[in-house]
Amino acid sequence: MLFAQNTGAISKDSLEILVDITRENLLKYNYKDGVENAYLLLEGAENSDADYYKFHAHNYLGNAYNQLKDNQRAKSNYLKALDIAHNLENDTLLIYIYNNLGNVYAEEKGSAKKGIAYYNRVIDLADSLKIPDKKLAPTINIAWTFIDDGKYSQAYPYLKESLRLLGDIKNNNTRSQLYMLLGRYHHKTNKLDSASYYFTQGLQLAEADSLILPASLICKDFAAMLFEKGEFEAAYKSLEKYDNYKAQLFEKDKLAQIEAANARFDVNEYRRNLEISKKEQAYQDELISRSTEKILIMVVASLILIITLLILNKINQDRKKLIHQLKEKNNQLVDARDNAERLSKLKTEFFSTVSHELRTPLYGVVGLASLLLDDKSLKKHESDLKSLKFSADYLLALINDVLQMNKMESKQVKLENIPFNLKELVLSIVNTFEFTRLQNNNKVHYFIDEDIPENLIGDPVRLSQILMNLVGNAVKFTENGDIYISIKLQARVDDRAVIYFEVKDNGIGIPKSKQKLIFEEFSQLRAANYNYQGTGLGLPIVKRLLELFNSQIHLKSKEGEGALFCFSLSLKEDKAPSKEAGFAHEVYLDNLKRVQKILVVDDNKINQVVTRRILEKQNFECIVASNGVEAIEKASAENFDLILMDLNMPGINGMETTERIREFNKLVPIVALTAVEIEEVRNEIYASGMNDIIVKPYDIERFYQIVNRNLSANIEAVSKN
Repeated sequence: MLFAQNTGAISKDSLEILVDITRENLLKYNYKDGVENAYLLLEGAENSDADYYKFHAHNYLGNAYNQLKDNQRAKSNYLKALDIAHNLENDTLLIYIYNNLGNVYAEEKGSAKKGIAYYNRVIDLADSLKIPDKKLAPTINIAWTFIDDGKYSQAYPYLKESLRLLGDIKNNNTRSQLYMLLGRYHHKTNKLDSASYYFTQGLQLAEADSLILPASLICKDFAAMLFEKGEFEAAYKSLEKYDNYKAQLFEKDKLAQIEAANARFDVNEYRRNLEISKKEQAYQDELISRSTEKILIMVVASLILIITLLILNKINQDRKKLIHQLKEKNNQLVDARDNAERLSKLKTEFFSTVSHELRTPLYGVVGLASLLLDDKSLKKHESDLKSLKFSADYLLALINDVLQMNKMESKQVKLENIPFNLKELVLSIVNTFEFTRLQNNNKVHYFIDEDIPENLIGDPVRLSQILMNLVGNAVKFTENGDIYISIKLQARVDDRAVIYFEVKDNGIGIPKSKQKLIFEEFSQLRAANYNYQGTGLGLPIVKRLLELFNSQIHLKSKEGEGALFCFSLSLKEDKAPSKEAGFAHEVYLDNLKRVQKILVVDDNKINQVVTRRILEKQNFECIVASNGVEAIEKASAENFDLILMDLNMPGINGMETTERIREFNKLVPIVALTAVEIEEVRNEIYASGMNDIIVKPYDIERFYQIVNRNLSANIEAVSKN
């Protein structure tokens, strides 16, 4: 409950100082000193016949005993303070004492009505005195009493009035407790969204001012509500917070209990000493005559002192032992942290190595399969070759998914802002799933709003990953059905376009109970009709990538009726788009009168064959070098129009080789061929003097576009020189 603390300034300085000291002790839970100073204040007020300070003393004693759960003593002192306030005819003091009496009775079993009656007296007095701010504490306390009794409909008007009285007053302690009560009310009346709002806002206010008790109460009630909603992860986190705050409160409560025990003992001792000092004169002769008894008391007191010193010494030794154990635990935690960081670094290095080692042979498989598909003499093996290429593409996608999730967990993924054509991106994705589409006898329909700018600026790689995963899921879990890709313009704001993306299918659908689970890592639906299940990483990757775009995925689905995934992105329009790769290729073909010579630097024999055959298919003259030293010799001995440079080679790597070639040839375009994650080495690649990057295994059309673009750039550079 909220307590009303009275303050006032009078000319009796010594008594005023005792008021301040007493209040400070009680605020710091120092009940022993607080009670002792309250009695000193009471004695001084009685000697000075200062009723105002007698009121202070009894009110503080009531507060102390109420905190110590000694309701009888609290009630006794509050009633004495009430009599004094009546005698003084001081309505302000009555406001404080009525509220505090209300607290005592409201917490006493079976006395809730009496407590509410006292709170109403405060409200009536505040209205008559026209001081509405004094109504806030009793109004909140009435609501609190009703909620504790489960009378929620009776509590609501007081909660509403409390909000009005609080207004814009900056008091996080009061506001957080009021929001906690509003959260409890809305929870119990099944308005869970409102309850969640007030619990969240109240917790933010409590945590902002380090208000442990309100934060603990809110976390406990919030967790109960989240469990009912079925949001178990969020409920668990709230309970963790509650346990944390409870642990902090436990220490405070423990100290308060110790102080309470000491306070009661010391107060009783103080009272006995006070009574003895008052009767000291009367019993002085008798005490002197009992000198033997006095000596015995001194001996006993000495023994007690010795025992106390021994206990204190034991406590000090235990304290030193605990401090030593704590230091050892801290050292263990530091070691554990360092080991975790080391393991995380090793994991990142491992994934990078795996990426390179898997992608390098896949380059040969994908490349050779693509070349064989173009060979008309192998028409009868077309189906087998398509299956081979699909399997290689799937394996590559699987590797990319695992590596992508690892990068996002390590917070290594950052969005790029480069120009791209949305229509080309969508067509490329549709073509990618042609084999799977035919296998499941599906039809893919796509619609792109004509109002969408043709050229945009953003991260086409991440957007492609999002759409690839969504379309891949639709194709995979649909048989003899339709997949719809719809892209519409939602709005234009300055030079940005808000674009709505939707992927819909009429496949098996997703049960309501599984719709949150599928966005968790390694989770997937189990369908008896589908042999191919996947890793369960696609949708979690979609969710995390959209978070990088400051967006989120939405799902609408019923089991057996298909699924619809949608999201919106804000992308910048490219007002001055660069030349398309196809256009660059046309310029290249129109302007060249001789065969272009390309140097391929790669230590892998299979990759040499694949790259060479792909280039020779477009009538390029292809020269091969197996390492960096050989590449430097050939680049210095003859002129090349383009150099394709592998990064990982024995001896000197691709970047060192490029740096040495740049010493004698500044113009020839050098394009990196790499199977590693380019985010890890992008800056080093460009810093070494390379012009562009091709990631293995690559799409052949994309490969030609990059090659032609760099050849065209070389023509322009040479013509200017």
